[in-house]
Amino acid sequence: MSEKKELSQLARQILGNSGTVQFFTQQEFDAALTAARAEIMTVAIETTKQAVFIERLACSEFVQALADEEDEGEVATALKNAADGLLGRIPTQREAVCSMKK
Repeated sequence: MSEKKELSQLARQILGNSGTVQFFTQQEFDAALTAARAEIMTVAIETTKQAVFIERLACSEFVQALADEEDEGEVATALKNAADGLLGRIPTQREAVCSMKK
């Protein structure tokens, strides 16, 4: 279990005047570090997914704008299909796109 220890005068000057600091066992520290790493990795993965999603959405909108500039025909249809394909790469993200556009 963690415990509180009295600080030396120098440590109090450096860390502030609380006078005590909490110390942890190596096992407690390792457990907290493992939990922190897992949380950091989860946030990093979700942030990366969101960044890819945002970029995919921007690309789709760009291709859709090109399709809108084209006259009706094979090129416009191909561009519209490409824009739709970009959004459809991951079905759960497609649902998110549809809700974002509303």
